Amino acid sequence: MATTRAIQRRIKSVRNISQVTRAMQMVAASKMRRAQQATLASRAYAAKAHEILTYLAAQPGRNKTLHPLLETRGEIKNTLLILITSDRGLCGAYNMNILRAAFDHIRHADHPVKLVTVGKRGRDFIVRSGKNIIAEFTGLSDKPSILSIGPVAKIAIEEFESGQVDRVDIAFTDFVNVLVQRPQIQQLLPLEQPAEPISGAHAVYLYEPDPESILAELLPRLTELQIYQALLESVASEFSAQMVAMRNATDNALELIDTYTLEMNKARQATITKEMLDIVGGANALRETLAK
Repeated sequence: MATTRAIQRRIKSVRNISQVTRAMQMVAASKMRRAQQATLASRAYAAKAHEILTYLAAQPGRNKTLHPLLETRGEIKNTLLILITSDRGLCGAYNMNILRAAFDHIRHADHPVKLVTVGKRGRDFIVRSGKNIIAEFTGLSDKPSILSIGPVAKIAIEEFESGQVDRVDIAFTDFVNVLVQRPQIQQLLPLEQPAEPISGAHAVYLYEPDPESILAELLPRLTELQIYQALLESVASEFSAQMVAMRNATDNALELIDTYTLEMNKARQATITKEMLDIVGGANALRETLAK
Protein backbone atom coordinates (compact mmCIF):
# COMPACT_ATOMS: atom_id res chain seq x y z
CA MET A 1 0.00 0.00 0.00
CA ALA A 2 1.27 3.49 -0.86
CA THR A 3 2.28 5.84 1.92
CA THR A 4 -0.03 8.59 3.15
CA ARG A 5 2.23 11.31 1.76
CA ALA A 6 2.30 9.68 -1.71
CA ILE A 7 -1.50 9.41 -1.75
CA GLN A 8 -1.81 13.06 -0.71
CA ARG A 9 0.37 14.04 -3.65
CA ARG A 10 -1.88 12.05 -5.98
CA ILE A 11 -4.99 13.73 -4.57
CA LYS A 12 -3.45 17.16 -5.07
CA SER A 13 -2.49 16.32 -8.65
CA VAL A 14 -5.95 14.98 -9.53
CA ARG A 15 -7.63 17.99 -7.88
CA ASN A 16 -5.53 20.33 -10.04
CA ILE A 17 -6.56 18.38 -13.13
CA SER A 18 -10.23 18.61 -12.13
CA GLN A 19 -9.93 22.39 -11.83
CA VAL A 20 -8.49 22.58 -15.34
CA THR A 21 -11.18 20.32 -16.85
CA ARG A 22 -13.93 22.27 -15.06
CA ALA A 23 -12.59 25.51 -16.50
CA MET A 24 -12.39 23.96 -19.98
CA GLN A 25 -15.97 22.70 -19.57
CA MET A 26 -17.21 26.21 -18.80
CA VAL A 27 -15.31 27.70 -21.77
CA ALA A 28 -16.65 25.01 -24.11
CA ALA A 29 -20.19 25.57 -22.80
CA SER A 30 -19.95 29.29 -23.55
CA LYS A 31 -18.60 28.68 -27.06
CA MET A 32 -21.17 25.95 -27.65
CA ARG A 33 -24.06 28.29 -26.89
CA ARG A 34 -22.77 30.86 -29.38
CA ALA A 35 -22.13 28.21 -32.02
CA GLN A 36 -25.56 26.64 -31.42
CA GLN A 37 -27.29 30.00 -31.86
CA ALA A 38 -25.40 30.66 -35.10
CA THR A 39 -26.22 27.18 -36.41
CA LEU A 40 -29.91 27.34 -35.62
CA ALA A 41 -30.20 30.91 -36.93
CA SER A 42 -28.87 29.96 -40.38
CA ARG A 43 -30.30 26.43 -40.61
CA ALA A 44 -33.71 27.52 -41.92
CA TYR A 45 -32.10 29.75 -44.56
CA ALA A 46 -29.73 26.99 -45.65
CA ALA A 47 -32.61 24.51 -45.82
CA LYS A 48 -34.60 26.88 -48.03
CA ALA A 49 -31.53 27.45 -50.23
CA HIS A 50 -31.15 23.67 -50.56
CA GLU A 51 -34.82 23.47 -51.53
CA ILE A 52 -34.19 26.03 -54.27
CA LEU A 53 -31.26 23.97 -55.53
CA THR A 54 -33.48 20.89 -55.53
CA TYR A 55 -36.12 22.70 -57.56
CA LEU A 56 -33.47 23.75 -60.06
CA ALA A 57 -32.12 20.20 -60.23
CA ALA A 58 -35.63 18.92 -61.01
CA GLN A 59 -36.21 21.38 -63.84
CA PRO A 60 -36.83 19.87 -67.31
CA GLY A 61 -33.94 20.26 -69.69
CA ARG A 62 -31.35 21.07 -67.01
CA ASN A 63 -27.70 19.86 -67.12
CA LYS A 64 -25.38 21.91 -69.33
CA THR A 65 -28.29 23.86 -70.78
CA LEU A 66 -28.65 25.83 -67.56
CA HIS A 67 -25.35 25.62 -65.66
CA PRO A 68 -22.35 23.23 -65.34
CA LEU A 69 -23.12 22.65 -61.63
CA LEU A 70 -26.39 21.04 -62.67
CA GLU A 71 -24.67 18.55 -64.93
CA THR A 72 -25.09 14.89 -63.99
CA ARG A 73 -22.35 12.69 -65.42
CA GLY A 74 -23.02 9.09 -66.29
CA GLU A 75 -19.80 7.40 -65.18
CA ILE A 76 -18.12 8.50 -61.94
CA LYS A 77 -14.35 8.29 -62.40
CA ASN A 78 -13.13 10.60 -59.61
CA THR A 79 -14.77 12.22 -56.62
CA LEU A 80 -13.81 14.95 -54.16
CA LEU A 81 -14.55 14.69 -50.44
CA ILE A 82 -14.56 17.80 -48.23
CA LEU A 83 -13.75 16.55 -44.72
CA ILE A 84 -14.53 18.85 -41.78
CA THR A 85 -12.90 18.06 -38.41
CA SER A 86 -11.52 20.16 -35.55
CA ASP A 87 -8.13 21.77 -35.02
CA ARG A 88 -8.01 20.62 -31.39
CA GLY A 89 -8.55 17.43 -29.47
CA LEU A 90 -10.13 16.87 -26.04
CA CYS A 91 -13.59 16.57 -27.61
CA GLY A 92 -14.37 12.92 -27.02
CA ALA A 93 -15.15 10.77 -30.05
CA TYR A 94 -16.12 13.76 -32.25
CA ASN A 95 -13.17 13.54 -34.64
CA MET A 96 -12.95 9.76 -34.67
CA ASN A 97 -16.63 9.35 -35.55
CA ILE A 98 -16.46 11.58 -38.62
CA LEU A 99 -13.11 10.10 -39.67
CA ARG A 100 -14.52 6.59 -39.42
CA ALA A 101 -17.50 7.60 -41.57
CA ALA A 102 -15.19 9.25 -44.12
CA PHE A 103 -12.94 6.20 -44.37
CA ASP A 104 -15.94 3.90 -44.78
CA HIS A 105 -17.09 6.16 -47.60
CA ILE A 106 -13.66 6.04 -49.26
CA ARG A 107 -13.36 2.27 -48.77
CA HIS A 108 -16.66 1.59 -50.51
CA ALA A 109 -15.90 3.91 -53.44
CA ASP A 110 -14.84 2.06 -56.60
CA HIS A 111 -12.87 5.06 -57.90
CA PRO A 112 -10.13 7.42 -56.70
CA VAL A 113 -11.15 9.97 -54.04
CA LYS A 114 -9.44 13.33 -53.59
CA LEU A 115 -9.73 15.12 -50.27
CA VAL A 116 -9.96 18.71 -49.06
CA THR A 117 -9.49 18.78 -45.29
CA VAL A 118 -10.78 21.47 -42.95
CA GLY A 119 -9.13 21.07 -39.53
CA LYS A 120 -5.79 19.78 -38.28
CA ARG A 121 -7.08 16.50 -36.84
CA GLY A 122 -8.51 15.33 -40.13
CA ARG A 123 -5.48 16.53 -42.07
CA ASP A 124 -3.00 14.71 -39.81
CA PHE A 125 -5.00 11.49 -39.91
CA ILE A 126 -5.38 11.59 -43.69
CA VAL A 127 -1.66 12.32 -44.16
CA ARG A 128 -0.72 9.32 -42.00
CA SER A 129 -3.07 7.10 -44.01
CA GLY A 130 -1.45 8.19 -47.29
CA LYS A 131 -4.61 9.49 -48.97
CA ASN A 132 -4.58 12.14 -51.70
CA ILE A 133 -5.04 15.62 -50.20
CA ILE A 134 -5.27 18.42 -52.74
CA ALA A 135 -5.89 21.24 -50.22
CA GLU A 136 -5.97 21.78 -46.46
CA PHE A 137 -7.43 24.52 -44.30
CA THR A 138 -6.57 24.96 -40.63
CA GLY A 139 -6.81 27.63 -37.98
CA LEU A 140 -10.38 28.69 -38.75
CA SER A 141 -12.08 30.91 -36.19
CA ASP A 142 -14.44 29.56 -33.54
CA LYS A 143 -16.98 31.96 -35.07
CA PRO A 144 -16.45 31.33 -38.79
CA SER A 145 -17.86 33.64 -41.42
CA ILE A 146 -18.94 32.69 -44.89
CA LEU A 147 -15.81 34.43 -46.21
CA SER A 148 -13.61 31.88 -44.43
CA ILE A 149 -15.23 29.03 -46.35
CA GLY A 150 -14.97 30.76 -49.72
CA PRO A 151 -11.66 29.13 -50.76
CA VAL A 152 -13.04 25.66 -49.96
CA ALA A 153 -16.10 26.25 -52.13
CA LYS A 154 -13.94 27.70 -54.91
CA ILE A 155 -11.76 24.57 -55.05
CA ALA A 156 -14.80 22.27 -55.06
CA ILE A 157 -16.54 24.20 -57.83
CA GLU A 158 -13.41 24.50 -59.96
CA GLU A 159 -12.61 20.79 -59.62
CA PHE A 160 -16.13 19.87 -60.68
CA GLU A 161 -16.50 22.37 -63.52
CA SER A 162 -13.09 21.48 -64.98
CA GLY A 163 -13.98 17.79 -65.05
CA GLN A 164 -11.22 16.78 -62.61
CA VAL A 165 -13.90 15.15 -60.45
CA ASP A 166 -17.36 13.93 -61.35
CA ARG A 167 -18.92 14.36 -57.90
CA VAL A 168 -18.25 16.41 -54.75
CA ASP A 169 -19.26 15.09 -51.32
CA ILE A 170 -18.98 16.74 -47.94
CA ALA A 171 -18.37 14.98 -44.60
CA PHE A 172 -19.41 16.87 -41.48
CA THR A 173 -21.04 16.33 -38.11
CA ASP A 174 -24.69 17.27 -37.89
CA PHE A 175 -25.62 19.02 -34.63
CA VAL A 176 -28.79 17.47 -33.19
CA ASN A 177 -28.50 18.54 -29.55
CA VAL A 178 -25.89 18.82 -26.83
CA LEU A 179 -25.67 15.04 -26.37
CA VAL A 180 -26.24 13.86 -29.95
CA GLN A 181 -24.07 14.71 -32.97
CA ARG A 182 -24.33 12.56 -36.08
CA PRO A 183 -21.63 12.16 -38.77
CA GLN A 184 -23.07 12.92 -42.19
CA ILE A 185 -21.79 12.51 -45.74
CA GLN A 186 -23.87 14.35 -48.32
CA GLN A 187 -23.52 14.88 -52.04
CA LEU A 188 -22.76 18.51 -52.78
CA LEU A 189 -22.22 18.50 -56.56
CA PRO A 190 -23.88 17.82 -58.90
CA LEU A 191 -27.21 18.79 -57.43
CA GLU A 192 -29.15 15.64 -56.66
CA GLN A 193 -32.48 14.87 -58.22
CA PRO A 194 -35.11 14.58 -55.47
CA ALA A 195 -36.02 11.02 -54.51
CA GLU A 196 -39.73 11.91 -54.61
CA PRO A 197 -41.49 14.32 -56.94
CA ILE A 198 -41.64 17.84 -55.59
CA SER A 199 -44.87 19.78 -55.77
CA GLY A 200 -44.46 22.48 -58.37
CA ALA A 201 -41.08 21.21 -59.55
CA HIS A 202 -42.44 20.44 -63.02
CA ALA A 203 -43.19 24.11 -63.61
CA VAL A 204 -40.58 25.72 -65.85
CA TYR A 205 -38.97 28.84 -64.43
CA LEU A 206 -38.71 31.98 -66.53
CA TYR A 207 -35.36 33.72 -66.17
CA GLU A 208 -34.72 37.42 -66.70
CA PRO A 209 -32.43 38.43 -68.32
CA ASP A 210 -31.25 34.83 -69.10
CA PRO A 211 -30.69 31.55 -67.19
CA GLU A 212 -26.92 31.53 -67.71
CA SER A 213 -26.35 34.95 -66.12
CA ILE A 214 -28.62 34.33 -63.14
CA LEU A 215 -27.48 30.79 -62.36
CA ALA A 216 -23.82 31.70 -62.83
CA GLU A 217 -24.27 34.10 -59.90
CA LEU A 218 -26.77 32.13 -57.86
CA LEU A 219 -25.59 28.51 -57.89
CA PRO A 220 -22.01 29.09 -56.65
CA ARG A 221 -23.34 31.20 -53.77
CA LEU A 222 -25.93 28.61 -52.79
CA THR A 223 -23.29 25.86 -52.98
CA GLU A 224 -21.00 27.94 -50.78
CA LEU A 225 -23.85 28.36 -48.32
CA GLN A 226 -24.26 24.58 -48.02
CA ILE A 227 -20.58 24.23 -47.11
CA TYR A 228 -20.84 27.11 -44.63
CA GLN A 229 -23.83 25.52 -42.91
CA ALA A 230 -21.96 22.21 -42.68
CA LEU A 231 -19.07 24.07 -41.01
CA LEU A 232 -21.43 25.71 -38.50
CA GLU A 233 -22.97 22.34 -37.69
CA SER A 234 -19.49 20.88 -37.15
CA VAL A 235 -18.36 23.75 -34.89
CA ALA A 236 -21.46 23.43 -32.70
CA SER A 237 -20.96 19.66 -32.55
CA GLU A 238 -17.29 20.06 -31.63
CA PHE A 239 -17.93 22.34 -28.66
CA SER A 240 -20.84 20.20 -27.48
CA ALA A 241 -18.62 17.11 -27.56
CA GLN A 242 -15.83 18.99 -25.81
CA MET A 243 -18.15 20.23 -23.07
CA VAL A 244 -19.47 16.72 -22.44
CA ALA A 245 -15.95 15.24 -22.51
CA MET A 246 -14.64 17.80 -20.00
CA ARG A 247 -17.65 17.27 -17.75
CA ASN A 248 -17.01 13.52 -17.78
CA ALA A 249 -13.32 14.15 -17.06
CA THR A 250 -14.24 16.37 -14.10
CA ASP A 251 -16.64 13.77 -12.72
CA ASN A 252 -14.01 11.04 -13.11
CA ALA A 253 -11.44 13.21 -11.34
CA LEU A 254 -13.79 13.82 -8.41
CA GLU A 255 -14.53 10.10 -8.23
CA LEU A 256 -10.82 9.35 -8.25
CA ILE A 257 -10.28 11.87 -5.44
CA ASP A 258 -12.88 10.04 -3.33
CA THR A 259 -11.14 6.73 -4.06
CA TYR A 260 -7.72 8.13 -3.11
CA THR A 261 -9.18 9.74 0.03
CA LEU A 262 -10.60 6.40 1.14
CA GLU A 263 -7.25 4.74 0.40
CA MET A 264 -5.43 7.45 2.36
CA ASN A 265 -7.76 6.98 5.35
CA LYS A 266 -7.14 3.24 5.24
CA ALA A 267 -3.38 3.82 5.11
CA ARG A 268 -3.58 6.31 8.01
CA GLN A 269 -5.66 3.88 10.03
CA ALA A 270 -3.21 1.08 9.29
CA THR A 271 -0.36 3.29 10.47
CA ILE A 272 -2.19 4.22 13.67
CA THR A 273 -3.05 0.57 14.35
CA LYS A 274 0.57 -0.44 13.80
CA GLU A 275 1.82 2.25 16.17
CA MET A 276 -0.72 1.22 18.80
CA LEU A 277 0.35 -2.41 18.47
CA ASP A 278 3.96 -1.34 18.89
CA ILE A 279 3.07 0.64 22.02
CA VAL A 280 1.06 -2.24 23.48
CA GLY A 281 3.84 -4.69 22.64
CA GLY A 282 6.43 -2.43 24.21
CA ALA A 283 4.29 -2.00 27.36
CA ASN A 284 3.81 -5.76 27.68
CA ALA A 285 7.53 -6.35 27.27
CA LEU A 286 8.31 -3.72 29.95
CA ARG A 287 5.74 -5.25 32.34
CA GLU A 288 7.25 -8.70 31.88
CA THR A 289 10.72 -7.32 32.50
CA LEU A 290 9.65 -5.57 35.72
CA ALA A 291 7.83 -8.71 36.91
CA LYS A 292 11.07 -10.64 36.81
